[in-house]
Amino acid sequence: MPPPHPPSPERSAEVRRRFAAEARSERPDLSMLCLLLGAEADGALDEAGLDAAQLELDRLAGQLPYRPGGPSAWAEALRRLLGERHGFHGSAADYRRLESSLLHAVLRRRRGLPILLSVVWLEVARRAGAHVYGVALPGHFVVGFGPAGEQVLADPFDGGRVLTGTDTELLVAGATGAPLEPSMLGPAAPLDVVVRILNNVRAWAAARPERSDVALWAVELGLLLPSHPARLRYERAQLLVQRGEFCAGAAELDAYAEVLEAADEAGAGRVRWQADAARALLN
Repeated sequence: MPPPHPPSPERSAEVRRRFAAEARSERPDLSMLCLLLGAEADGALDEAGLDAAQLELDRLAGQLPYRPGGPSAWAEALRRLLGERHGFHGSAADYRRLESSLLHAVLRRRRGLPILLSVVWLEVARRAGAHVYGVALPGHFVVGFGPAGEQVLADPFDGGRVLTGTDTELLVAGATGAPLEPSMLGPAAPLDVVVRILNNVRAWAAARPERSDVALWAVELGLLLPSHPARLRYERAQLLVQRGEFCAGAAELDAYAEVLEAADEAGAGRVRWQADAARALLN
C-alpha cells in the first residue's frame, strides 16, 4: 500500500486551525486531535473519513457489555472485544510504518504503535462509561482502569493483555534499566498523549531524511500546542534549511536566537551564525 500523500495547502491550513482550537479548548478531545493529526499526514482523510473514524469508535463501544463490573472486568471486556474479536495488536514491523501513528489507519488496519492502540482502547472504553486513562510508562504506553488503589493495567500492543505488577516492572526495566516508580503510573493528559505521538512521528522521520516533509508537519503541529519547548523552533528552522527554504529557515533561526539570548548568549551567537550561513546558500 503506498504511503499517504499530504493534503492540499488549503486543507492543511484548515486542519491546523482546528487542531490548534481543539488543543486550546477546555477539555481537548483526544480522538479528534489524533484524527486531525492524521488528516495532516494523509490528504485522503476528508470530513467523511473523520466522521467514519468517530463512528467506528462508537460502534466498537456499543459492542461492549453494559457496565461489566470493576477495573478487572473492564480490562477483560476490552481485551476480548478489541484484542480477540477484532484483532487489534502490534508487532515490531509496525514501528517501521508511518500509518502506525495515524488513528484512522490504525482503526482500519487493526495494527499500530502501543500509544495509538491505547488511544483506541481509551476512546472505546470511555464511550462505554469506563474509568479509563492512558499510562505513559517509559518506553511503552499502556491503559489503566480504575482509581489508584484498584488500578488495573492492560497492554493493547499485546492484544490487551492484563498486566501483573511484575509484568509492569519488567516493561519499565527493559526500557530504562531502572525500577518502576509509582509516579510512572499516573494518568496521561490528552495533550501529553498527543506530544508523545508527535515525538514518535518525528523519530520515524528522523530515520528517513527523504521524509523531511513529515518531520516538518510534526514539528509545526507541536508548535500549535499551548505548551511546547522553544527548541522546536530551532528544529523547524533546521528542517526549512534542509528543504532548501533558506530565507524562511534563517528568519526562524534569528527568532530562536532572540529567545535564547537571555539564557545563553554564546549559544544565541552560534544560532545567528547558522542563520547567516543559511542566507549565504542563496548566493
